[in-house]
Order: sequence, then C-alpha cells, then structure tokens
Amino acid sequence: MKNKVVWITGASSGIGEALVYAYDKMGAKLILSSRNRDELYRVKNACKSPVNIHVLPLDLENTAALESKAEEAIRIYGHIDLLINSGGISQRSLALTTEMQTEQRLMNVNFWGTVILSKAVIKNMIAHGGGKIVCISSLVGKFGTRLRSAYSASKHALHGYFDSLRSEVFDKNIQITIVCPGFIKTQVSINALTANGSPQGTMDSGQENGMLPEECARQIVQAVQQQKEEVYIGGKEIKGVWFKRFFPLRFSRYMRTAKVTR
Repeated sequence: MKNKVVWITGASSGIGEALVYAYDKMGAKLILSSRNRDELYRVKNACKSPVNIHVLPLDLENTAALESKAEEAIRIYGHIDLLINSGGISQRSLALTTEMQTEQRLMNVNFWGTVILSKAVIKNMIAHGGGKIVCISSLVGKFGTRLRSAYSASKHALHGYFDSLRSEVFDKNIQITIVCPGFIKTQVSINALTANGSPQGTMDSGQENGMLPEECARQIVQAVQQQKEEVYIGGKEIKGVWFKRFFPLRFSRYMRTAKVTR
C-alpha cells in the first residue's frame, strides 16, 4: 500500500479511525472524511505520517452534494486506489413507532451515500486501470433483528447492490469487498437513532464486550489484500449467518426473544 491513495469515510471514530491508523502504518496516502472536522484533524495528527493525510469533511446524509465531494477527493491526488465506505449510523427502535424521516435518514447515510460515492469513484478507477471498493455492512445485513428494521434494510440493500455491481465490473479490474462486522467496541450503539431520530445515548452490552476496532481493522485489511468478496468479523455472533442459512425456522424463533440491546 506504499503511496496508494485510500479514501475512508467515517474516519473520525470507530472502525474507520482504526483503518486510518492501519493504512497510515502501511505508507498509504489518505483522505479522511466524516461530518466532524475537528475529530478528523485529531485522527490526522495521531498518525505516523500526517503529511500524507488530507481531511475532506462531508455529510453522507446530504446525498445531493456527494458527487461533487467525490470529484474533490479525486482532485487531491488525481485518483483513488481504495475507497472504504465506513461511514454509517445504526438504529434502536421498533419498526411500527419509527418515524419515516428517521428511516429515510438511515437509508441515505448507510445505502445511498455509499452508492453515490462508489459510483463516482469507480468511474475514475476504471480510467486508471482499476481499484478497490470496501463496503462496511453488518451481520444484520445478512439477517434482521428487533429494533434495527431500517438499519438492517439499508445493510441488506448494500449486499444486493454491490453483489450486482461486482458482476458488472469484474472485467475492469474492480475489486469489491463487503465487510460484515458483529459486535465491535465502538460508539455505534450510543449514536444509534431512536424512533424520532435522537441518539440512544447508551452503550449496548454487545458493543461494550465486543472486538476492539483495531483487530477489526486488521482483519479488514487482510480481507482486502486476499481479495475476498465478503467477510464476517466478530465473535460467536457471526455463527448467526450459518444458523439462519441452514436452520431458518429455528433461527427465526430464536431471534424473537434473543437479547439484541442493552
């Protein structure tokens, strides 16, 4: 990755921040994006080689501005070798009480923001001979749980879209990796949206006891290097993917009462 250009969204915290440090150590040139400019500069200044790091704030919810943001990112170094779509937001509310505005926000940030940036960057990658796209999905992109209906839908949508896109650009040297983390010790549950769009404000036990983001980042880097199309990262919760696949009815019954929050 020496001197390769890596653009990471959601770079101001959690998995995105851990990926910044991982690729910085590998000698990459980095573009860091999220809504929080001050936190992005904090992350930049904590890096080994901040001179090779550019801060580009953006809001994934503002989908109308994302194509121009992608053009701005490309102009920084002239191209993008690897785009990591790590920006996102979770949910902790029942489907029947969640406001439509909250559900639309989840779809815009998690799905449409990723799609718009990726399409803009892939065109540039093809012109430069190829590149890599990483989408940070979730285990609930493979199955649904209570309190995460719109969040799960947004992650399921990523799989459908990028599996299809992969089959369309495979002959253009474009590698697409979908990452499905389970419980990772980040602020995701604290920032998760409740029914009216306000943050939950508390840490779920799953996140509190989850894998450290640094280990998650290490496994993501490895998966990208190994050109994996899909990877599951976490603890015993990743067994849910296989449980649902081979025993769907038993899995459905189990998930009705399984603990899914604090």
